[in-house]
Amino acid sequence: MKYFDAHTHVNFVAYKDDTEATMKRAGDAGVGMNIVGTQFDTSKAAVELAQSHENVWATIGLHPIHTAKSYHDEKELGEGGKEFTSRGERFDASAYKELGSDPKVIAIGECGLDYYRADQSTKNVQIENFVAQIEVANDLNKPLMLHIRSAYEDALEVLKAHAVVRGDVHFFAGDWSIARKFLDLGFTLSFTGVVTFTHDYDEVVKNAPLDMILSETDAPYITPVPHRGQRNEPAYVAYVVKKIAEIRGDAEERVGAQLLENARRVFGIA
Repeated sequence: MKYFDAHTHVNFVAYKDDTEATMKRAGDAGVGMNIVGTQFDTSKAAVELAQSHENVWATIGLHPIHTAKSYHDEKELGEGGKEFTSRGERFDASAYKELGSDPKVIAIGECGLDYYRADQSTKNVQIENFVAQIEVANDLNKPLMLHIRSAYEDALEVLKAHAVVRGDVHFFAGDWSIARKFLDLGFTLSFTGVVTFTHDYDEVVKNAPLDMILSETDAPYITPVPHRGQRNEPAYVAYVVKKIAEIRGDAEERVGAQLLENARRVFGIA
């Protein structure tokens, strides 16, 4: 491996016609990947893909938006049924713990809090499911893969109260003051292709210790320059690494090697 995509969704329906070709392009580019589940079915699919591919691992969990019915994302769920979005799944700790015992599972998530589209009535449900996933991560001694949107302070309080393990704050979008709070707790911050077309995160990318940063695509979303307007894929994580190095004024080779080492450490992969 030369690069590591710490958070990707090639298990989504967006890749139903070319999953293997997408993963081969990543492998040919020296990209290892962490395929992340968002519900039980996509978590199971992530594990199955990880089991059958080299330098591919899985993260299993329940996305906060799927703890209640939410907007319909065709890239994740497919066409049709736009009035129904997600099941409103409740986290089944025993089922996820059994799935999480597979050695190819390297983290629990993406779990957390997402208040961006949530109404007040869903917040307590999100918190309950978040805590349940933290407890599974603690029991399995596997890191957390966090999804947090418009809820950083609440998420920090939940983590301080319940988390023994640490992990990664996926697609970090907070400011430096928030970043420092997660770094102080021992969580890494991962960045997507958004850094290639906005300067909103430059301060955090510059100031965060290099050994506390991860690279990711969040594919099929957030396609980096120069492929904006196309579907994203894990092979494009190289553009994220290149931009992180540019923002930091550091050598791309050194940054890439350190980010890969960070992923090995955080997720316990060889």
